[in-house]
Amino acid sequence: MIIQNNEPSSYPELLEIWEASVRATHDFLTEEKILEIRQIIIESDVFSQVDLYIFQSVEGLKLGFLGLSLEKIEMLFIHPDFRGLGIGKHLTQFAIIHKKITKVEVNEQNHQAVNFYKKMGFKVVNRKPLDDLGNPFPILQLEVETL
Repeated sequence: MIIQNNEPSSYPELLEIWEASVRATHDFLTEEKILEIRQIIIESDVFSQVDLYIFQSVEGLKLGFLGLSLEKIEMLFIHPDFRGLGIGKHLTQFAIIHKKITKVEVNEQNHQAVNFYKKMGFKVVNRKPLDDLGNPFPILQLEVETL
């Protein structure tokens, strides 16, 4: 079940999902870098800057979330305990079909995410050598055609 929720009371839970997901998929990040990015997320109030859609169980357990801007998936994180169940696919299809999202950026070194988005129909259109914080983590810009 997908719910829209931009309530600050949900942010700590989303931060936990973010961190667990990053630790499971971003093996190119050091512990220091993960904690640094985590602090930036908190200080910049990143979750309030996107439209948040949370995938939760019927019992209300948050399993993953999607953050959207007007035309781009800004964040998609699934708790590692629930990966492989189609939650990411469901959230991505929701973004494409219902919100007309056509773009996403992903760390080139996060091979699982790159392969996931390609499987979802996205194609690489550009590569940036640095991430938005100026770190040497190349970013792939991907786009998908919508119907």
